[in-house]
Amino acid sequence: MNETIHHYCVFDTAGGFCGIAWNDIGITRFQLPTKSAEATERILLRRLPQALSSEPTAQVAKVIAAVKRYFKGEETDFSGVAVDVGDQEPFFEQVYTETRRLGWGNTTTYGTIAKELGAGPEAARDVGQAMAKNPIPLIIPCHRVLAAGGKVGGFSAPGGSIAKAHMLELEGVHLGVPPAAQQSFGF
Repeated sequence: MNETIHHYCVFDTAGGFCGIAWNDIGITRFQLPTKSAEATERILLRRLPQALSSEPTAQVAKVIAAVKRYFKGEETDFSGVAVDVGDQEPFFEQVYTETRRLGWGNTTTYGTIAKELGAGPEAARDVGQAMAKNPIPLIIPCHRVLAAGGKVGGFSAPGGSIAKAHMLELEGVHLGVPPAAQQSFGF
């Protein structure tokens, strides 16, 4: 049996410690920031127990540099990064391909992606499930996919929907209630 060899490394960013795993095809896993390198490594190895801690290849080093820029709030484009999502349902693969088209600061909804893929509105939940199982968040920008009405929706990464909202804020997307146009006097 010819098993794919996965490599990984953990690195620090302005947002916390991230982890990245790769094989000969591309990036296979990405761990959004946690508070410690140990926690990040533990989460990565839970998903890829046979992965080898390695120095990044030149291509992976470029992705790491881009991730570091991203968490400093610099506009970053991951659409050209080679990825390997492994054995996913065909619909999930289509969802990931569609999601990768979302550029910096752009959002869409689960329902819109379902519609763009020719599925009915009931498939919005399937899109949400694909996002929850996304093995490569940020690079496949599931944080840019919102619930109906532009609400933040769920997020399965550390920090949940707060982390999702923070990532969107880095991109200039603010989902909260807009500030009042005029402040009242404190009489």
